[in-house]
Amino acid sequence: MSATAQPATTVTSGRRRAIGVAGAVLACVLIWVIGAIAGVDYTVKNPGQPEMTVGIGPVVIFSLGAALVGWAALAVLERFLPRRATAVWIALAVVVALLSLLPLMGTEATTGAKLTLGAMHLAVAAVLISLLPSRHR
Repeated sequence: MSATAQPATTVTSGRRRAIGVAGAVLACVLIWVIGAIAGVDYTVKNPGQPEMTVGIGPVVIFSLGAALVGWAALAVLERFLPRRATAVWIALAVVVALLSLLPLMGTEATTGAKLTLGAMHLAVAAVLISLLPSRHR
């Protein structure tokens, strides 16, 4: 009788990535809630746009959308650049996260709103960068 060694994996890649997407959304929701409890006024005015209040709904929708696009981009890179996918994706994720902060500079909002919204952008990147790439390469 022979024993075949099987690699012990506690969480599959797909499951870990799903957890990463959920974690990114949860991080944004927590930041929003903490800001709301602290009294942050989430009313923002972008040039050429009417004033709006950033509620929890858009926070969930946009963080979920960004996380899913990040996952899809990583999957495409893994398909076409298997050896370099993780490095390329992380570089892209950092660049996109930093670029996502630029519109905050032109937004009229309180300092608290700008800080919490910026923290949400960075939280999505941090969670996804830590959980989406494969760990076995």
